[in-house]
Amino acid sequence: MFHTSYIELSKSAYRNNIKYLRKIIGKETKFSSVIKGNAYGHGIENIIPMAEKMGVDHFSVFSANEAFEALKFKSESSGLMIMGLLDYEEIEWAVKNDIEFFVFDPGKLEKAIEIAKSLKKKAHIHLEVETGFHRTGFEYNYMPKLIEFMKKNRDHFVFEGLCTHYAGAESITNYVRVKNQIRIFHKFNRYFQRHNIIPNRRHTASSAATLTYPNTIMDMVRIGIAQYGFWPSPETHMYRFRKNPSESNYLRRLISWKTRVMAVKEVEPGEFIGYGTSFLANKKMKIAVLPVGYANGFSRSLSNTGRVLIKGRRVQVIGIVTMNTMSVNVSDLPNVEKGDEVVLIGKQRRLSISISSFCEMSDQLNYQLLARLPANIPRYIV
Repeated sequence: MFHTSYIELSKSAYRNNIKYLRKIIGKETKFSSVIKGNAYGHGIENIIPMAEKMGVDHFSVFSANEAFEALKFKSESSGLMIMGLLDYEEIEWAVKNDIEFFVFDPGKLEKAIEIAKSLKKKAHIHLEVETGFHRTGFEYNYMPKLIEFMKKNRDHFVFEGLCTHYAGAESITNYVRVKNQIRIFHKFNRYFQRHNIIPNRRHTASSAATLTYPNTIMDMVRIGIAQYGFWPSPETHMYRFRKNPSESNYLRRLISWKTRVMAVKEVEPGEFIGYGTSFLANKKMKIAVLPVGYANGFSRSLSNTGRVLIKGRRVQVIGIVTMNTMSVNVSDLPNVEKGDEVVLIGKQRRLSISISSFCEMSDQLNYQLLARLPANIPRYIV
């Protein structure tokens, strides 16, 4: 009631994924659950409590507004880290609330120390270093100044982490680049060690690096897409499969996306269906209208190509996907009625529509599709 579609999240699938990933990273490595992008579309209000029940006690977000939301649902004992945007005026809020945050330029570091001094509290910082991604991070040639500043202000911060991010660990085409980044990171780490400025944790691995580059699993890993049951890429999946062929399905998707038939009608041959002239009925057809469109996260590029499941059968989207509706061809299905369950992503009887197949049809990354699922679609844990 009061929604046009809904999402189901499998608790048992999430438990399976956490158990599998912990087996890879080992007992001594901290698991940081990346919940940016509304927990990759799953809803932070759902993922944080589930994760904490399974022993996860550290969460990573991109920005202050995401951290603000996460604070509503996490326990006091769980850590929270901002990996990206934190404006100067937001640093004070982060320091007051003992929120960890990435520092990747001199201005942000200086501001953090200034605020820490004024509040008489320590800033919990993670220093991001530039190893070859060329997005954010301190350059190696800045190290003498950085070390000098940190020694001078040692009493005003907690050096929570030394970190970097890899430029595409999910693809073999980036192998040489990633290996070089690993080498450069260790060069940074040795520099800090020589000057006796030791981070509490070193962390560089995302889901892809964790799954394919074992030597990037250090004191902490930042796991995003994999905890939700998705492989960062087919190459990542193949690497794990070749490593252990007996475990071909060790990540399980949490998410199922469903709606219900809004209306059923018949169309005579020679009539166009929907906007424009993209689909012409060449015979008498029966169509089902669904109350989901591109405003709900179902891409317009799936017009005339997408598939959904009704009564355990795969049926085609016909005509243009509109803002709030789409039509599907149910001519060969008996007794389709208003209110029948429709699976957009997930399983129905013996068939399923996966995120990967959905993405291939719409030319989107699985990350992209998940993050674009509107937050106002209700999510239920099953």
